[in-house]
Amino acid sequence: MDNASARSLWGDFLDTHLQYAFAKEPKVIALSDEAEVADTLLKEVLTGNKKAISHSLLGLQLRKEPLPKIGDFTILTDSNGNAKCVLRTVAVRLVPFFSIRESYAQLSGISSLDHWKSLHWEYFERELQPYGRKPVHSMVVVCEIYDKVFER
Repeated sequence: MDNASARSLWGDFLDTHLQYAFAKEPKVIALSDEAEVADTLLKEVLTGNKKAISHSLLGLQLRKEPLPKIGDFTILTDSNGNAKCVLRTVAVRLVPFFSIRESYAQLSGISSLDHWKSLHWEYFERELQPYGRKPVHSMVVVCEIYDKVFER
């Protein structure tokens, strides 16, 4: 783990949760490629309003990142890379973009499905653009639901 703040937070988590001492090292992420959005989404996680993260399956494949799995840990940072909390994945579903439901949008901290689709479409466009790809309505979205298990 390159991020010193994340290493410290993970160490603090393990101090009180020794049963995870041999868990796979968590990934360390901010929730957006845009600083202001990342910080806003982080606040939603910290207050408990946001309980899901969405990934495009194609984006994960192009970056050669593994699919999230139940039990995985993630450390969330703010836009400056300061680690703020530890999440644990409790569910993963692969869903075509056109089949995302209002209930999932609400788990993501967004009250309207149309708003969720608009925001995520824009993100997926930015995510896939460096690879010369574009989102399509039939693309698979990785819907990751988590519990916040530790925060500083």
